[in-house]
Amino acid sequence: MKILEMNHIKKSFDGKEVLQDISFSIEEGEVVSIIGPSGSGKSTLLRCATFLEQMDDGTLAYCEEPVVTRDEETGKISYPPRKKMREVLMDFGLVFQNFNLFPHYSVIKNVVDAPLCIQKRNREEVFKEARELLAKVGLADKENAYPCELSGGQQQRVAIARALAMKPKMLYFDEPTSALDPEITAGILKIMKQLAQEHMTMAIVTHEIDFARAVSDRVIFMDGGKIVEEGKPEDVIDHPQNERTQAFLKKLSY
Repeated sequence: MKILEMNHIKKSFDGKEVLQDISFSIEEGEVVSIIGPSGSGKSTLLRCATFLEQMDDGTLAYCEEPVVTRDEETGKISYPPRKKMREVLMDFGLVFQNFNLFPHYSVIKNVVDAPLCIQKRNREEVFKEARELLAKVGLADKENAYPCELSGGQQQRVAIARALAMKPKMLYFDEPTSALDPEITAGILKIMKQLAQEHMTMAIVTHEIDFARAVSDRVIFMDGGKIVEEGKPEDVIDHPQNERTQAFLKKLSY
């Protein structure tokens, strides 16, 4: 089953086209890494997929259910009403590069808040699962700490646990290690590798090329608001066909 399908996506800011007619999909259990230079539209694509930005044109479906539709006659796109949108938002979790934790909530409250308040799930069950998730990301002893008392790497682990607590069908990661030093980055990538082994559907915007090679089923290279090349990691990363992909990867290897 296709968890995500985006077709002919366009997005401009102040007249500058940031996404130019992008189409791609992600199958259930698939890990897709999106690589490319800064300003190539990678994060904007994720923001459109997660409704943090509104697309200018195109269609979008989650779990093969149309969400953003397009009137062929007028070219006008339509987003669903609020109730439907709330349901769709349950399908995915998003992990940002700057953590976005609630600073006035403890670690455990950051993790349980959405399942309790939005999903209205059983309190005892939610707390039990939250503690299991914190143990999974190596923070079992930090449930009563506050974000300001944690390192950047620990905050990112909480953010991953918080996203998983909603039991999403897929996770988006927007450069989750870019604000972290290399030693801490390794710990976050290890957790993400474990999720990949558990067949969590993931879309990952990353500059970590070795990581993308190791965990991805598919790699997408973006440049200038377009998908320039996509395929298996060994094809796109190790044997790129497009000159722009080759130039980008060559720069990274220096």
